[in-house]
Amino acid sequence: MTAGTGVAARAEIVANVWKLLTEVGAEVAQGDVLAVLETMKMELPVHAPATGTVTSVPVAEGQIVQEGDVIAVVG
Repeated sequence: MTAGTGVAARAEIVANVWKLLTEVGAEVAQGDVLAVLETMKMELPVHAPATGTVTSVPVAEGQIVQEGDVIAVVG
């Protein structure tokens, strides 16, 4: 799944963005945790889908995201 000029890490479920662990410009490896979502007292990590540079983080801590929403883009 791509978004813009990279590969998107997406929410797998409706949840609250509990903690962002990355920012635009950060170098990440495939599998790194980019954010933690919270739903029904469960914490769900969002992993980097590829190795590269984070080019977009279109969400904020405390924001409610829907299934499929982009959490971060790695290019």
